[in-house]
Amino acid sequence: MDPDAVKSTLTNLAFGNVIAAAARNYQKEILAQEKAQSSSAFNEEVDLDELMDDPELEKLHADRIASLKKEAEKREALKRKGHGEYREIDEGDFLGEVTGTEKAICHFYHKEFYRCKIMDKHLKALAPRHVDTKFIKLDAENAPFFVAKLGVKTLPCVVLFSKGVAMDRLVGFQDIGGKDDFSTRTLELILIKKGIISEKKDNEGDEDDDYRENSQRTISS
Repeated sequence: MDPDAVKSTLTNLAFGNVIAAAARNYQKEILAQEKAQSSSAFNEEVDLDELMDDPELEKLHADRIASLKKEAEKREALKRKGHGEYREIDEGDFLGEVTGTEKAICHFYHKEFYRCKIMDKHLKALAPRHVDTKFIKLDAENAPFFVAKLGVKTLPCVVLFSKGVAMDRLVGFQDIGGKDDFSTRTLELILIKKGIISEKKDNEGDEDDDYRENSQRTISS
């Protein structure tokens, strides 16, 4: 047999054994990695289970549920008092409406005045968004006693009440830029600044459709 051929065959066999060994080592390494990953995932699951049983986490969850329940009960109680909607009242109901709640907004209006209709539209949009404050309106022609008592001379006139006491007012559109095409958001910011309503977080409550519409576009005169 040719010595060179024998040498070549032995070399090829040795090389083949090296490749086979490398392949086995690689396979073992892959299996070890898979086992380690599986063990890590199992440990994570165990840690998550332990976390779910954490008494402090359970207490935080229970406190959050209790807080949400209390807030919902408060909103329902306010709605029973007429909050959450923009309502028209009679002169005979006026005192009970503004003294029976912590915060109230009353729009003295005239049914024929165009600017009163604009104010109506914006207040109607804000009422369901700010349930903590009562939103009402009163026909100035049918409420001469309180019109005189509160010194209402220009319409629309939006009087702001805190615990039954008139704390501030919006006369005409003077505080809103003097123009008819202001947005609901503009009025909202003014009322927030005056302290009669509070700023709402983006994810707090469901915005009313009227509020979204009037905030995105202005009323054309």
